[in-house]
Amino acid sequence: MKSHTVGLIGAMDEEIELLLNEMECSQRVVKAGITYVKGALQGKEVVVCKSGVGKVNAAITTQVLIDSFGVSQILFTGVAGALDPELNIGDIVISSSCMQHDMDVTPLGFQRGVIPYQEVSDFPADKELVSLAEAACQTLEDVSYKIGRVLSGDQFIASRETVELLYGELQGACAEMEGSAVAQACYMNGVPFVVIRSMSDKADGSAHVNFAEFTVASSRRSHRIVSRMLSQLGTVQ
Repeated sequence: MKSHTVGLIGAMDEEIELLLNEMECSQRVVKAGITYVKGALQGKEVVVCKSGVGKVNAAITTQVLIDSFGVSQILFTGVAGALDPELNIGDIVISSSCMQHDMDVTPLGFQRGVIPYQEVSDFPADKELVSLAEAACQTLEDVSYKIGRVLSGDQFIASRETVELLYGELQGACAEMEGSAVAQACYMNGVPFVVIRSMSDKADGSAHVNFAEFTVASSRRSHRIVSRMLSQLGTVQ
């Protein structure tokens, strides 16, 4: 029987620090070089971890959460660069789905983002978790949010041309470096997930000005949403 433990992943220290500070009865376990912290948050059993940057780190971390800790849902939280021109720094994107923008086999006739010979390349987030994330955003007066496709790739997007390409061709709301790997691992294992990203920059070359300053503030905003979601997770199975 699957446990009702929630896996919480961030890619950077700033993204999980606030969660760790609030945990009760925490226990640390190291697997594959990643530290997993077991404990309780908002009355729910959770495992919190920092995946590290990039899709390989994220995929390994997710599989360990599923195999070794038996998590029943996974929430990935952190920052991202906005692709949708309507998004501003500090806004939230809740994943409707996740896709790899750097999966590019177009010379063989596949569309950009499509994983060859695989039925699914755009991995849908769990609708109930998306609804919980949306409800959490609605309770926070200073939060603007959008539900949209999260694009992931092992590169930091920093040019307006690339932003326009990813938004126009793949309809991505935001770009980051881990979400689609978490999504694919969850999809392959039948584990519900959602990715919640707070915009730290506009992915347009200005990140050197914005990123460090807004990462801390964005992480706080994401933390408030995750905390609200955890308090309401009793209805999600």
